Amino acid sequence: MNIRRLRPTTALVGAAALGLTTLTACSTNAGDGRTDGKLDVVASFYPMQFLAQRIGGNAVHVSSLTRPGVEPHDLEISPRQTADLSKAGLVVYLKGLQPSVDRAIAQAEPKQVADAALYTSLEDHGTEVEGEHEHGGEGEAGHEGEEGHEGHDHSGDAAADPHIWLDPVRYAQVAKGVGKALEKADPDRAATYKKNTTTLVKELSTLDQDFRSGLKGRSSDTFITTHAAFGYLAERYGLRQEAISGLDPESEPSPARVRGLHTIAKKDKVNTVFFETLVSDRTARTLAGDLHLRTDVLDPIEGIGSKSKGDDYIQVMRANLTALRKALGAK
Repeated sequence: MNIRRLRPTTALVGAAALGLTTLTACSTNAGDGRTDGKLDVVASFYPMQFLAQRIGGNAVHVSSLTRPGVEPHDLEISPRQTADLSKAGLVVYLKGLQPSVDRAIAQAEPKQVADAALYTSLEDHGTEVEGEHEHGGEGEAGHEGEEGHEGHDHSGDAAADPHIWLDPVRYAQVAKGVGKALEKADPDRAATYKKNTTTLVKELSTLDQDFRSGLKGRSSDTFITTHAAFGYLAERYGLRQEAISGLDPESEPSPARVRGLHTIAKKDKVNTVFFETLVSDRTARTLAGDLHLRTDVLDPIEGIGSKSKGDDYIQVMRANLTALRKALGAK
């Protein structure tokens, strides 16, 4: 899918700065995808960067195309960054999330590419925006046993929801795929990557179990949030996401949608409207004020910044769990 919301001036200025700062590791290599003997890995945005850093450890240099605090959908790639992508030993990205990254990768033709969308299943959660899609039992766990998905058919993914990292089970599947990509790009350190992948997958499994146990005994399944980023999380744990906007966090809701949310909030005893850290909270706060509801942060973890409730993915996901438990009345 192509979620594209350009802010031309800011995006281009940011891209110019990025060309000078974020890919310095790649710009000093000898053209073999390595710097000082370590594999140069370029990640498209934070969730991919986290995987590369945790699995690569001290064996890799990791840089990110998206600076902390920058909304990743707004990223534009500079010619310098495109050139540097061609020098990377491995590029880790999520096809369809950042159109400028997709174009730059096609142009640069890096030595090795890991596309997170190939390692798990993507779905269309668009119907949830209008509140038409009801979720079934606990997490629709039919996806839990899935492995790898190397040959997964994405022919129907034009409107797929890209926020797979917000489901710890799918994110663990992506971690395994990234681990294998690192092994292929740097076979001499394959044992290190295998070990680190196993460790991270266990952490994500623990996180999944903590969400399952932490959300038991809740008084409501429904939560309202700024945009439809939490479809996979809702599906995994039997929740119902009601988004003010669609998959685009900055689109304005229609009057009909706002009226519908008023009805849903009263019917499902919603007490909280969630907003995010990287986009404006104006619409969420307006809705909360109209309904006399509280507000809180539910972070889609597209980047870690000064407002993030944690220093990495695991910590922010645990903060999300705490916020959901409070909002849903979990015991």
